[in-house]
Amino acid sequence: MQICVFEDTYFEKFEPLVYSRPAYELVCGATTLKEKIIRSYNGIPYSLQARDYLENFIKSKFPNTPVNQIDDNDCLFLNGRILADENLAKKIPIQDKTNKVYMNGNAIVAARVSGKKLDLIKQNLKNVFSQTLFDDLQIESTDVQLMNYVWDLINNNHDHLTKDIAYLKNILLQTVANPISGTIYPGVHFIEENNITIAPTAVVKPGVVLDASLGPIFIDDNAVIFPNAVIEGPVYVGKGSQVKTFARLYDGVTVGKICKVGGEIEKSIIHSYSNKQHAGFLGHSYIGSWVNIGADTNCSDLKNNYGTVKVYVNGEQLETGCQFLGLMMADHSKAAINTMFNTGTVVGFSCNIFGAGFPPKYIPSFSWGGNDGVTTYDIERGIETAQRVLRRRSKNMSEGEIEQFRKVFEITQKERRKRGYPY
Repeated sequence: MQICVFEDTYFEKFEPLVYSRPAYELVCGATTLKEKIIRSYNGIPYSLQARDYLENFIKSKFPNTPVNQIDDNDCLFLNGRILADENLAKKIPIQDKTNKVYMNGNAIVAARVSGKKLDLIKQNLKNVFSQTLFDDLQIESTDVQLMNYVWDLINNNHDHLTKDIAYLKNILLQTVANPISGTIYPGVHFIEENNITIAPTAVVKPGVVLDASLGPIFIDDNAVIFPNAVIEGPVYVGKGSQVKTFARLYDGVTVGKICKVGGEIEKSIIHSYSNKQHAGFLGHSYIGSWVNIGADTNCSDLKNNYGTVKVYVNGEQLETGCQFLGLMMADHSKAAINTMFNTGTVVGFSCNIFGAGFPPKYIPSFSWGGNDGVTTYDIERGIETAQRVLRRRSKNMSEGEIEQFRKVFEITQKERRKRGYPY
């Protein structure tokens, strides 16, 4: 028996963040959805299903993991939108040999498949899974939680930071005796010190306040917390990241690896290799990788009338039911200094946003401009900029990543056409 983490047809609800990654590579807490699923079935061989144009990217990112490949005669398929908790393997046990599909309402949660049915599915691995693929299987209902929209990840981040940090702390304690083992300068203030973890190569400088009274704090290897920063848990600071002087990180903040963050951040998720290192507010937001947010940029996460926030998803305006919701920005996008984002603003892949006033609340991928007008961001200039940014992190852009850029430009043309952009 092996497991396979897959995407279903509802992955599009996470656009634009899933143009450059499968839905299971989205983060909630300190880890991705996929990582939570895999650790629920510790030790069981697994593979990943990926859309055709993402296959090479996923293979390069996880070279030791089979992609679009099933090697066993029995497979438990698990939806990459699952927000796994400690009971996932009990609700969907690996030991059960019956071919069946697990449903939560109209959504596929998982499917156990063998025999000729599995042979048929093996031929469709490069396509997202639809319910019709499992039509003739026995159905079992389950209450396993699925994420449906980006704001679901934001709203669950606080609780899953607490769970993930406990998991990461246990792993660290297998190699070190003291959970606070980094370089701690004199003048650092701990509140609820037993709820704080600092990895061996992390550095915390004078005047820093680490307040874990409302949740745990985990500062990972090679991270640096600069003087007089304040962090209120639960917060995770990823490997090699920097929290700049006078930064305020409030509860529910995830910072990926090799990021620089500053200013005021609350209840937000920031993927790896992104920067928001200057003054300005970011709240209830989700930021992709290789993003740069300019100095004094602010995002609103609460409407003046305290009503719920509406957001554009796939060109359709949806009622989120959220009173607090800020900015959702996809990979390789940039915001100039003093940019102002309204509540529930969505910025696509590889955008360059600048100018006075509020830019539109929905900005298609490869957009250039702001409140005074938006046009298409030339694909060649976008690639050239991305190459420069990667080189700043001692990385080269692979042919696969360049191919991915071009594919995203192609599949997002319809978004720009609807808004009258030249394409």
